Amino acid sequence: MDIFNYARREAQAIQVGGIGLGGSQPIRLQSMTNTDTMDTVGSVEQCKRIVAKGGELIRLTTQGTKEAENLQYINAALRSQHIDTPLVADVHFNPNVADVAARYAEKVRINPGNYVDAARTFKALEYTDAEYAEEIERIRRRLTPFLQICKENHTAVRIGVNHGSLSDRIMSRYGDTAEGMVESCMEFLRICVAENFLNIIISIKASNTVIMVRTVRLLVAQMEKEGMNFPLHLGVTEAGDGEDGRIKSALGIGALLSDGYGDTIRVSLSEAPEAEIPVARKLVDYITQRAGHMYIPGSVAPEFNYFAPERRKTTPVLNIGGTNVPVVISPRLKGETAVNEQFVPDYIYCGGTLPAKADRKTAYIVDAHAWVDEADVYPVFTHEQMVELHHHPAKVKFLFLPYMGLTDEVVAGLRVHPEVVIIAQSNHLNKVGELRALVHQLMVDDLKNPVVLFQYYNEKEEENLQIYAGADMGALIIDGLCDGLLLLNQAEEISAQRVDEMAFGILQAGRVRTSKTEYISCPGCGRTLYNLEETIARVKAATSHLKGLKIGVMGCIVNGPGEMADADYGYVGAARGKVSLYKKKECIEKNIPEAEAVDKLIELIKRYGDYVEK
Repeated sequence: MDIFNYARREAQAIQVGGIGLGGSQPIRLQSMTNTDTMDTVGSVEQCKRIVAKGGELIRLTTQGTKEAENLQYINAALRSQHIDTPLVADVHFNPNVADVAARYAEKVRINPGNYVDAARTFKALEYTDAEYAEEIERIRRRLTPFLQICKENHTAVRIGVNHGSLSDRIMSRYGDTAEGMVESCMEFLRICVAENFLNIIISIKASNTVIMVRTVRLLVAQMEKEGMNFPLHLGVTEAGDGEDGRIKSALGIGALLSDGYGDTIRVSLSEAPEAEIPVARKLVDYITQRAGHMYIPGSVAPEFNYFAPERRKTTPVLNIGGTNVPVVISPRLKGETAVNEQFVPDYIYCGGTLPAKADRKTAYIVDAHAWVDEADVYPVFTHEQMVELHHHPAKVKFLFLPYMGLTDEVVAGLRVHPEVVIIAQSNHLNKVGELRALVHQLMVDDLKNPVVLFQYYNEKEEENLQIYAGADMGALIIDGLCDGLLLLNQAEEISAQRVDEMAFGILQAGRVRTSKTEYISCPGCGRTLYNLEETIARVKAATSHLKGLKIGVMGCIVNGPGEMADADYGYVGAARGKVSLYKKKECIEKNIPEAEAVDKLIELIKRYGDYVEK
């Protein structure tokens, strides 16, 4: 594939009810209800709100046979109101439910982690090759009748792998790896292909954006190796709410959309389901506008591994590059110097005017002509000023550099100036591709200068900036090309401090720098056993000052313990009005009354020494 030039992956076309997926079809948007699926009226009204926002597919949870059967009444009620949006049944743990749902929904999602295998218990199991082959045969025997029902009813199937619900069988043989997630999917796909059932879409998700992106890349490669090109459903599970949920979703989904992957997406926010659709719309429109852009003549560096990228090797300059976490440079071109004490930028770029000493709280970068020889003040040059850079006395220098500015003269200069930090910039329609090309060319030329990625916007709405900047940085961070971020938003409606917060949030969403508490929270569905939005707000109010902790807030056990294996502490719905608390994978307290659960969570964090007072 061409990582520098945008083009949609050519996926096989499938049909879900009255709409097409894959092929030449647009990227479809979807959401999932959080009503009780037995509440026909409530579910229909929520479906209508999703459709009104632009949703093109709607998923509903079907915990049991009665919920699956009730889909016929929800479906009929919508059709009677001239709403033909396809419904998707979400099935876990019980293949008999999938058999019923296939008669009443246009698509059925099954999870390879618990379709036949028991729910994940984190037990290590041992299989001989013959025993493992028998497990696959057991899946085939149970899956084949379901596929026959789907054929008879023209029902599509989504094979939906989640990092948080891999089976103990897969975990025991492959470990907690991207390869294990891919194999979990491929086991089912091979059976479907052997049965000539091809009306399939694939999803393979995680709450960790790095795992999610790398696994989808591997899955596509494996499908191609085996002659398959099924369409892809993209999403970051348990992305959270508010700014964090938008940035994390944009970064993970955007990284894959930027490479042409994705035929339908769901932005999983811990908010009202209809709130997901406008975010998804903005993300898809922002990426797909790159189609037909001016060609970028990039060369892939020999050492780059697209499927398991590592951070580019650089020579550290001050605290930039090497093994240092990526820095944040805050542009303050109008003289403002106030910072948020929780998100203090590493450097402030102030253009041609250096603030008075009394105003300085961090290191400063100024245009070369305004530089003064003082501590923590560094000059920045344009590539046209390369001759001046050679003779400048500063021991550390910054260089604004576009891809087309990487001339032989500039390359020669960088080779003898390891003290130069590159600020990579692009005005290309596909700036992700052009910035990729620039950093790859540095690797081809064996240059070790650190690279700060400069992203420029003029957005008046915070949500737009969160989505666009997150999407632009996704592939660059996950590919290991980022030693820092300079995020500039020209519009005055968003303060410089808020832009700084977003820059730190992007680096955290990409798993390269932690600056605040991270919340892994599910979007909720009919399985959710408490008021998710209110609970998340209470948990955040009590814990948001605990920098560096990961806290999971999960509605039920489907993905709860698995996704929270990556979290330090977990809060999981156990029964109606009851909550269980986890320390990583271990359940510490079970069935706590919901009214007491947040206080008990704080007590648990204190017990393990991870709590500090505000």
